[in-house]
Amino acid sequence: MVLSAVVIFTLTYITISVQRLPYFRLDRTSGALVGAVAMIAFGVLGLTEAYQAINPDTIILLLGMMIIVAYLQTSGFFDIVSSFILKHARTDSQLLFTVIIVSGTLSAFFVNDTVCVMLTPFILTLTSRYRTDPKPYLLALASSANIGSVATLVGNPQNMLVGTFSRWGYIPFFFMMLPIAAIGLIIDFYTIKFFFRKKLNRTLSGEVFRSESRRPDKPLVYKSLAAVLIVIIGLSAGANLAFMSILGASILILIANKRPDEIFARVNWSLLLFFASLFVVVAGINKAGIVANVQDFLKPYFTISTEEQIVGFSFVSLVLSNIVSNVPYVMIVRHWVASFNLPHLMWLVLAMSATFAGNLTVVGSVANMIVLELSKIRAPFKFWEFTKVSGAIALLSWIAGTLIFIVYAKLGVR
Repeated sequence: MVLSAVVIFTLTYITISVQRLPYFRLDRTSGALVGAVAMIAFGVLGLTEAYQAINPDTIILLLGMMIIVAYLQTSGFFDIVSSFILKHARTDSQLLFTVIIVSGTLSAFFVNDTVCVMLTPFILTLTSRYRTDPKPYLLALASSANIGSVATLVGNPQNMLVGTFSRWGYIPFFFMMLPIAAIGLIIDFYTIKFFFRKKLNRTLSGEVFRSESRRPDKPLVYKSLAAVLIVIIGLSAGANLAFMSILGASILILIANKRPDEIFARVNWSLLLFFASLFVVVAGINKAGIVANVQDFLKPYFTISTEEQIVGFSFVSLVLSNIVSNVPYVMIVRHWVASFNLPHLMWLVLAMSATFAGNLTVVGSVANMIVLELSKIRAPFKFWEFTKVSGAIALLSWIAGTLIFIVYAKLGVR
């Protein structure tokens, strides 16, 4: 059983990481699905165990948020955002700063991947009209989307997992992570300015400041934002994350006066299948005892002072999140958290390091890959061209975040 689990796990994560296997046409989702079925077929897990491994709260939370975001997309909300960026950017540096603030803020509340999908075409169009290099702004979009998403329990999939597995409430989590996100965005701005200092010194032509966006459906915008507000109020009051998410989505379905099938077509069903399959794969490797063995191997390095635990766990999370991807990593190590001196705080350390790891490499996050894929014709990046900037942002923001957690521990935050 152990050998089967290791082989299935290894092949699954190779597929997830590189999205290919020799002689097979598999992507991230199909690789995870085949791995989950293999865990059952080879006797690592029973069918009942596989069903029980799937965490419905995470799936429902993600589904609800995707439906709400789909209504925001349909309403033209992101066109309003684009117009805001146009209005508030008069120089290259102002445009960079505005992109970072807007992307980081939206990613905290509307899932970072969606923000990148909606804003990448806008940035390409805008920079084409300005006749300026789109690359610093595309880098800013991807990196700030990752950084900003760390601020809330619904900002990215790994935070949703942390919210499901831990006892952190929405508001306490937000206030603990807000300084980390804010400092990270400042680091993001100045790092990109440094690397592109010769290109970010122009005043933008005033005649270009006219948005060509379609007219937004304002009633639907207001209804969608009202649904978001209901979700946030409910979460602030301590309601279940998954329930509030699907409640907000259900309210929108009732009042939006839009055909639901048009909205459901915008939902990333593949991502839900990916999560469900991944729960089964991780359950298989847990049952085989592999995760426990790895934990035992690392235990001597973690049975030290609280500050050293924070640095050690944060560093391991930064590295391994890039090897096995941040969502699978959180699923794997969630059982480790209880063994630390300050387990409640270490959930936040996990959320921060797994999220900031997304900026370390090109394949570190889905947000990066979305931006690169959507811009590959107009603004193709070389691997090192992207990684040298995003990697510097990742390391600097990770160091800042880790130091803040050490301060929290010194102040007695539990």
